[in-house]
Amino acid sequence: MLALAGLLGVLLLAWQAPASALTPRFYSELEFSPLRDIQIPDYERYELPNGLVVYLLEDHELPLVSGSASFRTGGRFEPADKVGLASLTGDAMRLGGTTDLDGDALNEALEQRAASIETGIDTSEGSASFSALTEDTEAVFGLFADVVQRPAFAADKVDLLRRQYSGSIARRNDSPDGITSREFRKLVYGADSPYARTAEYATLGAISEADIQQFYQASIRPEQTILGIVGDFDSAQMKQWIAAYFGDWQQSGAGLDEELPSVEQARAGVFVVSQPQLTQSYVQMGHIGGRLDYPDHAALAVMNEVLNGFGGRLFNEVRSRQGLAYSVYAFWAPRYDYPGLFIGGGQTRSEATVPFIRSTLGEINRMRTSPVTDAELAQAQDAVLNSFVFNFQSPSQTLARLMRYEYYDYPQDFVFQFQDQVRETTVQAILAAAQARLAPEQLVILVVGNPDDIQPGLDSLAPNTAVNPVDIAIPQPGA
Repeated sequence: MLALAGLLGVLLLAWQAPASALTPRFYSELEFSPLRDIQIPDYERYELPNGLVVYLLEDHELPLVSGSASFRTGGRFEPADKVGLASLTGDAMRLGGTTDLDGDALNEALEQRAASIETGIDTSEGSASFSALTEDTEAVFGLFADVVQRPAFAADKVDLLRRQYSGSIARRNDSPDGITSREFRKLVYGADSPYARTAEYATLGAISEADIQQFYQASIRPEQTILGIVGDFDSAQMKQWIAAYFGDWQQSGAGLDEELPSVEQARAGVFVVSQPQLTQSYVQMGHIGGRLDYPDHAALAVMNEVLNGFGGRLFNEVRSRQGLAYSVYAFWAPRYDYPGLFIGGGQTRSEATVPFIRSTLGEINRMRTSPVTDAELAQAQDAVLNSFVFNFQSPSQTLARLMRYEYYDYPQDFVFQFQDQVRETTVQAILAAAQARLAPEQLVILVVGNPDDIQPGLDSLAPNTAVNPVDIAIPQPGA
């Protein structure tokens, strides 16, 4: 027996894996099975008599239930002299508790059940969400309904939020990245545009408790709400809870004026924010963009992939070959119901700023002047199509997308239309889209850095026009 065991040991030690298993393969030789097609799970959509739209999607994989509500509101509807009203209202809905439970008691009730409720209002949408264990669904859903319909807006919590917002204003120039993004949007959209304006001490100070109540009543209304619930529940039972907790909800007071603000490009040219302490430049360049429902959206999405990523033109040329950037990007970033941005930029050492900008602009302009190669087209199409699978990995992701399409009045099969358009995109379609949408004459070029160390100077980018300084001083209270 010992002799047999010894023989087996020798044989095992002498055995070698086949050469094909040990030899590394180049990435282009690897083969992968195709990604699965996107599957939309079964869901139900219905409406309550008060106008509330409901989506239900059962998923019994885990003993969890989550829900979210989208409200047709946003900071773009707040008065220009009260910027911050929308986000203050959205945060205070949750933080201030309800008419039945103050904020601290609400926190305790949720902590005891390992549950959560969150609320907020951003530029174009309001939201509220909850998550709970299956066994606690009704109790947490009842608290969620109270937060949505009966927020207390407790004065001490509103004051706490004001102090937090004021602290954010005081610190907003601490980050060069934050300065660059904020000021670029102001230059493109205009400093007074709802899509670029910022809260100031004065606008926060102008917001009263009555303003918060009025904005809440105009914004959070059943006929302006889409409620979606996903997880481990029985639909028949859930419908009963929804009817019990939301069926009697009625609007109060006047609603919002839902006419969207007009959008047009405000400025063009070269701009600088002087930050002498910096040893590198933060750059953004671009102009007004478009919407997701533009007919050439798919071609522009493919164009983005040609420009960006580890195999993209910008990475290969500006970063790898010329060594001009720590990071570099340029992409068409559309929005659902208002024009987004075409935005490029990156970070580079101060003395490389102008060569970096010229090189990046050169690659952007090349998209307008010469067709992409067939290999670039194929790789970019694959990248766009493959990335979409990861937006539908879970039922909650799928439900969120369906609700978003309804919120912005897009067809429910928009994603499938987009996939077909990506597959059908051609080299000529990308060239035509780039020529139609990329506008060199509208470019805003913004640099945040030390002008004394930028050699050649920024004036070499536009010899016939001045470089415009941007003042980022924070207006003080009472100014």
